[in-house]
Amino acid sequence: MERSVSPVHQESLQKNVKWLTLTAMCCGLFLINLDTSVVNVALPTIQRQFIASTASLQWIINGYLLALAVLLVTVGKLCDLYGRKKIYTIGLAIFTLASLGCGLAPSLSFLIGFRALQGLGGSIVLAGGLSIISITFMGKQLASAIGIWAGIAGLALVAGPIVGGVLVEYLGWRSMFLINIPFGVIGLFIVLRVLNEIAGETITPRIDVAGIVTLTPGIFALTMAFIEGQSWGWTSLSILGLVGIAVLLLAVFVGIELRQTQPMVPFHLFRSYTFTALSIVSFIIFFVMYSSLFFITLFLQDVLGYSALQAGLGITPMAIMIMICPPIAGRLVERFGGRAVIFMGLIIFTLGVFLFAYLLAPHAAYSSLLFAMLLIGIGNGSTVSTVSAVAMGSVEYSSSGVASGIINMSRQLGGAFGVAILGAIFATRARISTTAMVSHLPVSAQAKTQLAQEAGSGEHTVLFLHNISTIMRNAQDAMLTGTVHGMQIAMTIAASFCVIAILLALKLKRPVTESLSTGEPSALPTIESTI
Repeated sequence: MERSVSPVHQESLQKNVKWLTLTAMCCGLFLINLDTSVVNVALPTIQRQFIASTASLQWIINGYLLALAVLLVTVGKLCDLYGRKKIYTIGLAIFTLASLGCGLAPSLSFLIGFRALQGLGGSIVLAGGLSIISITFMGKQLASAIGIWAGIAGLALVAGPIVGGVLVEYLGWRSMFLINIPFGVIGLFIVLRVLNEIAGETITPRIDVAGIVTLTPGIFALTMAFIEGQSWGWTSLSILGLVGIAVLLLAVFVGIELRQTQPMVPFHLFRSYTFTALSIVSFIIFFVMYSSLFFITLFLQDVLGYSALQAGLGITPMAIMIMICPPIAGRLVERFGGRAVIFMGLIIFTLGVFLFAYLLAPHAAYSSLLFAMLLIGIGNGSTVSTVSAVAMGSVEYSSSGVASGIINMSRQLGGAFGVAILGAIFATRARISTTAMVSHLPVSAQAKTQLAQEAGSGEHTVLFLHNISTIMRNAQDAMLTGTVHGMQIAMTIAASFCVIAILLALKLKRPVTESLSTGEPSALPTIESTI
């Protein structure tokens, strides 16, 4: 597919304006991804201050993730229709103001509400930012720009526990939200000063109301079902009802969109194997990465006994790889093509996840796991940015906003589903394994049951063992072994999903013989042609 461009816009952009624009997009993205993970370490402190239940506390995270995921496609379409600068500015302003609200929240209800508002602003920043980058940079510069953008995203996501631990320990939990404000203001200033409006190309913009009222609640119901599946019960009427509603609404959405002259989601995008395959690959990468990060931090804290800050520092080497590899991958795309970089990145990523699962042991040394974590970081950092660049380079200029929304939604849903599904598998397998191992121990039935429950809960494992002096050493080993066994099963399944992504990458087009030129935008080959 040939990718149309806006020559007038391309000619008006000076080099310094381009990179200032990228700086603004990275600033917004850093805040969004940081707030995805930074809050976790503050939850006990927030719970004590507001005397909150665990169920209500979870909505500090879930409210943000739901709002972030369900509106990405809608926002992407609005960018195409009404201008990317305008929509992006609104989103970053909403996020910044919501951060102020979170920092000043007088109650848990207000905090949850402002977190949802943060998610709304975040969805606009995510979809709008990638869209702006994809039409600001062309040819080989697009791969490099998205590489930098993805590197910042990975750094923010993995650095969250470190930043959160430092801020909570020295400045209090409210500082985690208030620190967003100066960065948000800087981003807004840059956008308003240097970015030209990139208007939509639709002559008579029209909001697809029918599409919005079916797609948005459909995605909401599906995401809600996966987020709450473990706590409510996967076979409960509530979860089954949410899944049924989601399937019905999404089926109606497809039927409506196929009859629209200006659909919210132009299904012709999926005629491109490149875009379709890489949307699935994006889902799988984040399905695996979010769950892997969850299990790595869980292992460091609940098995090895690290504090939240120590665990954050423990994953720093992986964070560094996630940060530095995307720009390098962008350069490699110029030489070897996107297909080769994606394929090799997925191979490295898969090996890292398999190796980490294989090396897990109740008393494993951190040094023995470091190489596996480095492989995960290198594979993820190399793949995510290249997938984004190639996918966005395969769509037309006029559809870049909604394409950005689809790619970002694939990522967010992949992350949410990965933690939910693999977390449930981990908990189930840990309890089964621990139950079998403690069945012959000379302890009470109540103690055996408590051991099995703690092994699958992922909470306070080490604290529990230290406080129950009557539990023998072999009971402790059984509990830790059961916990680790559950992690091994879950991470092995996660790595198996990567094999699907590798097979999809293999079917991408082979690279052409020509190298990317540095000529005028009209003379540049599309990124898809260099796969």
